[in-house]
Amino acid sequence: MKFTLSWLKDHLDTTATVDEICETLTDLGLEVEGVEDRGARLRDFTIGYVKSAEKHPDADRLNVCQVETDEGVMQIICGAPNARAGITVVVAKPGVYVPGIDTTIGVGKIRGVESFGMMASEREMELSEEHDGIIELPSGEVGQSFVDWLAEHDPAKVDPVIEIAITPNRPDALGVRGIARDLAARGLGTLKARDCEPVAGTFPCPVSVTIDENTLEQCPVFYGRVIKGVKNGPSPAWLQDALRAIGLRPISFLVDVTNFFTYDRNRPLHVFDADKVAGNALRVHRAKGGETLMGLDDKEYTFAEGMTVISDANGVESIGGVMGGLATGCTEETTNVFLEAAYFDRVRTAYTGRALKINSDARYRFERGIDPEWTPHGIEHATRMIMDHAGGEASDVVVAGAIPDTSRAYKLDTDRVQSLVGMTIPAETQRATLTALGFTLEGDMAHVPSWRPDVQGSADLVEEVARIASLTKLEGVPLPRISAGVPRPILSPMQRREVAARRAAAALGYNECVTYSFIDQASAALFGGGTDETRLENPISADMSHMRPALLPGLLAAAARNQARGFADMALFEVGPAFHGGEPKEQHALVSGLLIGRTGPKDVHGASRAVDVYDVKADAEAVLAAMGAPARVQILRGTSNEWHPGRHGMICLGPKKVLGIYGEVHPKILAAMDVKGPAMAFTLWPEQVPLPRKSGATRPALKISDLQAVERDFAFVVDAQVEALTLVNAAMGADKALITDVRVFDEFIGGSLGEGKKSLAITVRLQPEGKTLKDADIEAVGAKVIEKVSKATGGVLRG
Repeated sequence: MKFTLSWLKDHLDTTATVDEICETLTDLGLEVEGVEDRGARLRDFTIGYVKSAEKHPDADRLNVCQVETDEGVMQIICGAPNARAGITVVVAKPGVYVPGIDTTIGVGKIRGVESFGMMASEREMELSEEHDGIIELPSGEVGQSFVDWLAEHDPAKVDPVIEIAITPNRPDALGVRGIARDLAARGLGTLKARDCEPVAGTFPCPVSVTIDENTLEQCPVFYGRVIKGVKNGPSPAWLQDALRAIGLRPISFLVDVTNFFTYDRNRPLHVFDADKVAGNALRVHRAKGGETLMGLDDKEYTFAEGMTVISDANGVESIGGVMGGLATGCTEETTNVFLEAAYFDRVRTAYTGRALKINSDARYRFERGIDPEWTPHGIEHATRMIMDHAGGEASDVVVAGAIPDTSRAYKLDTDRVQSLVGMTIPAETQRATLTALGFTLEGDMAHVPSWRPDVQGSADLVEEVARIASLTKLEGVPLPRISAGVPRPILSPMQRREVAARRAAAALGYNECVTYSFIDQASAALFGGGTDETRLENPISADMSHMRPALLPGLLAAAARNQARGFADMALFEVGPAFHGGEPKEQHALVSGLLIGRTGPKDVHGASRAVDVYDVKADAEAVLAAMGAPARVQILRGTSNEWHPGRHGMICLGPKKVLGIYGEVHPKILAAMDVKGPAMAFTLWPEQVPLPRKSGATRPALKISDLQAVERDFAFVVDAQVEALTLVNAAMGADKALITDVRVFDEFIGGSLGEGKKSLAITVRLQPEGKTLKDADIEAVGAKVIEKVSKATGGVLRG
């Protein structure tokens, strides 16, 4: 939306500068996109005085003029018919750029006579289309800047042009009047009264108007009248200046009037040559489809069924709300004009304009919304302007349809400004603001003006009050604390546990994966899922038909993709939910890791080796420790079928309290998922890790014994099928107070032990607390270890 400062001042009595106006508009939500200084391109033109003018010796139509300038008397050759001595002119000296002819003036010879500049016409300076002669100024000092002279005597020609961005919810700001209203409500001036008395008709309107019954939704109301005896022609200078400043080309007075009110009041109008309306009747109806019209832009348009059109006896003459037709358009010869002011539906207008690919000012405004109640006022204002400048006699106004009812009212709760916006504005100020914006207040009810379709509730009233008061005055206030003291942690214990698991796994060298929660049925079945309870009703693809029962399928699929691309060594992990049912609560959090390949690249020292169960066991224990799991756990066997039966372990706090599983993935799983094994993995259940007994953040005191620890080695001969873990657990239970650690350091099979036997050597570490251990104490503990191991495994101490 563009407008000039003088155009704005036609509606707003203000002394504010352009900078103040632009700053205020942006603050009001009407963001200023740019300000055009129209005088900048004319800054180098100065005023001169023609001292003498003589005929060119070799050209009858040229005059050799001696022009007094601020740089002395210059000789300028001019062919304008009004070039003569004694007139004040506008001079372009050598080096000055003339925008109207896109030329920089230089010193030259014209038929042998030198010329040192140019005397300009209005068209050459892009002030108007006038080019019959050079500019003659009624006043002005020699050397004075022409722009300064214009600013003093004809400011409309050099007025700055302000361009603002209009959001779709503010159609009222598509008229200069609406912009002035907002500025006046802010206090930047006073809104001028611009009403006019209705023009009384002196004869019945010879052109009738009807609206088809099925078209009333698309065109609820249509006002029209004939003005006969008008004299069409060029518009007054002020009107041409206003239109040209905002980028519109003046056409003729009757057409320029419609363009003026389109921008001045956001009221699109249309003028028909009344003598060209066949049958003296206009009909607003829906197009049947296939009709054609030559538009005012000299393009032919074919209508689709349902478009709003206006027809006379010869056919379609205008596109409702979009564009008029060339056949009934006004020309210089028009003497009788039919003036139209109608209201067209926003949605239908948008559809029609988009389908026909017409982007007109009328369409732009109708599809955003105009003021329906100003329709009769618009035709009166336009009638008055036409008769004041073009003469003529107006008929009675014909009306078809009725103005749509947009009346509505909402309660003004002056306290909601504080709760919704956070600003304190007195109730009297709020009511005065709404009144200045055109709202009518009756008690606590605010009646919305017809030009504000965006106000649809009480909250919008608050927004208007805050907008005018300026949201820049809003001061940030911290939210009050719910409870005194140190705020409670935001993250829940489970969330903190998952964060700790991610950090621990990443620190161990794993790369995090984020996979879909949906997998195919075959993969889900490998891990105990794939049932109807977890099947999706509307899967996004055939490979994502079920909710995942575990995280390992996604990690194995990622490993297969990496192996297919030549990456053999990898460490992957994921933290996320798995699902054991289809209900919202039938899910559980998991932490899973996967190791494949070797521990490192090939090494001259032979340090590189294939990953094994003990690597993944150590990683699982490290992640559990980061989540706060107890240090003493049990390693048991007997988990599900996706693990290798002899190379896995369950990390437990008891037979029924499983914290996690580690081990080698079963070869059949790897084969089904096209993974080259072996593959080591772990799966942990964060929810099974016991919560700490103390909720405080303080750590317990560190306990360090000042007494020397003692280690004793034992070697037991047991059956070959006895698990080392059974032996270790038995030794740990011999004396829970003194024994702090038991570990296997040797295994021997064969030799003199015989078939079906093996030797397991363990180290038992004793840590005294109150006193130094004596030999008798150590012997007693050793006897208990032998007794416990023998009872648990049937083994005997190796001799």
